[in-house]
Amino acid sequence: MLRKWPLFLAVILILLFPYVLDSTYFRTIGIFIGIRAIVVIGLCLLMGYAGQASLGQAAFFALGAYTSGILTVHYGFPPWLALLAGIFLAALVAVAIGWPALKLRGHFLALATLSFGLIVYFLLKQWSDLTGGPSGLTGIPALSVAGMRLRAGEYYYLVWATVALVAWLSYNIVHSRIGRSLRAIHDSEVAAECLGMDTFRLKLQLFVLSAAYAALAGSLYAHFVRFFSPAAFGFKVSVEFAIMAALGGMASISGGLLGVATVTVLTEVLRAVVPQVLPAAHAVAAVEITTFGVILVVIFIFLPDGLAGGLKELRAKLRARASYAAWQSKGVKH
Repeated sequence: MLRKWPLFLAVILILLFPYVLDSTYFRTIGIFIGIRAIVVIGLCLLMGYAGQASLGQAAFFALGAYTSGILTVHYGFPPWLALLAGIFLAALVAVAIGWPALKLRGHFLALATLSFGLIVYFLLKQWSDLTGGPSGLTGIPALSVAGMRLRAGEYYYLVWATVALVAWLSYNIVHSRIGRSLRAIHDSEVAAECLGMDTFRLKLQLFVLSAAYAALAGSLYAHFVRFFSPAAFGFKVSVEFAIMAALGGMASISGGLLGVATVTVLTEVLRAVVPQVLPAAHAVAAVEITTFGVILVVIFIFLPDGLAGGLKELRAKLRARASYAAWQSKGVKH
């Protein structure tokens, strides 16, 4: 039971967050952390467990957002139905993209997903009749329950309930027979195939699941901000998702959450502090890139398993010291 205290503490912090920091700004930050966490959990499954590098998650994030936006704005779909349609479309596209792309390995797969992300980004900019082009899509309705529009505080709990559901589903996948097969693929795909595993099918299933997670997050994002442009789904966004996963720990569901929270909070701090020190126009972007680059280098050198792995090692050392101290005290008494 004592081993579960970090989870209990995290749940309490999430539940009390809107009350402790009672402002629209902090609620918005909490909602964005939850939305990004859904994407990054899927990315952790794909990269950390199946060992498949992807730089196209922003494209699936965009598919969910734009499908929800277009269906509700142009065709009058109910928002919840549009959300489900966004997930379904992203899953179909993931099958179409993943079928040829997942036959590639290593950096070639990363380049393939990167190319897909760039294609989606340019289509969103050019297909202005549906997407609004560079000006963006406006007038997206908010989600409602029983005819009542969800306010920021209620939306916060909806998003985090979704995060909990996604994390629970992912945890069960990781600790099932499928999860063990994925770890075998990550260690050696050739060896896994020699043992009779259908590695391609497993990789494709994870690719589709991670795309569905990203589309779900995109739909939630669309109905919260209610206006967005293609700039919100560019290559930089895919890189940010990958940074969050790497920083928190790719082979860890909780690491994904930790990475998202760390990057989001640090980004907001830099955006508040840097203009006070460096008033140049592009100073914030330059400092962000430099800061996260340095952090990633430090993480890869000293904490290859991310922050979650580092905390796990620290907890194991503290437990070992406590056991040793207890053993010594018993020895002295005897």
